Amino acid sequence: MTTIAIVDYGIGNLRSAEKALQFVGADAFLTSDSARIAAAEAVVVPGVGNFGACMSALQAGGLAEVVRDCATSRKPFLGICVGMQMLFDGSDEAPRVPGLGVLKGNVKRLSDSERLPHIAWNTVAVSPDSRMFSGLGKNPWLYFVHSYAAVVTEESVTTHWTSYGHRFVCAVESGNVWATQFHPEKSGSVGLSLLENFVKAAS
Repeated sequence: MTTIAIVDYGIGNLRSAEKALQFVGADAFLTSDSARIAAAEAVVVPGVGNFGACMSALQAGGLAEVVRDCATSRKPFLGICVGMQMLFDGSDEAPRVPGLGVLKGNVKRLSDSERLPHIAWNTVAVSPDSRMFSGLGKNPWLYFVHSYAAVVTEESVTTHWTSYGHRFVCAVESGNVWATQFHPEKSGSVGLSLLENFVKAAS
């Protein structure tokens, strides 16, 4: 059974992510222990709320370095919501707070032409040959709660898109790193299938 460390830095939808991963067959566990995170076969970093608060909590818990190391290794890695945003260089939500810099780009506020935050089920336009979305169809419905989204500047990163006010990247795949702006753990059977794909990739 694949061991998956869910990084517990005091912020995030941790229990829901843990239960969803356990449901699809992973030995998933919450931990704030750097050694256990480094030893796990795969790592998941959830996140909710403010980018600056999440980065500060990660730093305060002494976990930023091990998270960055895991994401830049070959270890399967999944970032969820702000856990995705923190992988980038920074965010307009907290301009003075650097991100982890694993992926190139910055996080920008969604268009004010629509009510924020974006709290809704929305379809995702899936890029061809995606491992993350394998078996989920071309336009699966996923659940979103956010006001900011990443602007990806690396052409080598596989991007998946949705629209709310304007079109934006809602998920990425880059080698061992998968990341979603939506919440797979709150997205019913489709979200569970995506998490099952992650577990299979980590096996």
